[in-house]
Amino acid sequence: MSRVIPYPLLIVSLILMWMALAGFTPGQFILGTIVSLLAAQGLHALQPSTPRLRRWILIPKLIAIVLADIIRSNAAVVRLILNEGNHKRHSGFVTIPLALRDPTGLAVLAVIITSTPGTAWLDYSERRDTLVIHVFDLVDEQGWIDLIKNRYEYLLMEIFE
Repeated sequence: MSRVIPYPLLIVSLILMWMALAGFTPGQFILGTIVSLLAAQGLHALQPSTPRLRRWILIPKLIAIVLADIIRSNAAVVRLILNEGNHKRHSGFVTIPLALRDPTGLAVLAVIITSTPGTAWLDYSERRDTLVIHVFDLVDEQGWIDLIKNRYEYLLMEIFE
């Protein structure tokens, strides 16, 4: 049964999303079911590793921190764009040494950094354990290193390692 329906929750979620976006008709239900089954089979063929959550109780704290940072960053980017004539911004690259090794934790960190306006994940070197990000308005490079390490990496290591 697990080979035919490897991820039942994913399949149901995809069918519901398909129906919400395309409309509630029998044809759309059949088409959504077929697409969902194919997507689940494709994911199963990739054989993703199962993440181990060591301290899942910290996830709400991480979500709250990330949402607050996204709101704050949105306001800062809007302010920079609207005041471009008054303030010259200095974009730059920051290399951050990471202690985080868990692939799921690194993926979550990539999503956090990329979803925060004004920052972008550019490169991760597993050999050197360094991350390179681009910052829209780089004022304090050490401040960015401390922010990533103390605010995100620490929590992700607590959750996943």
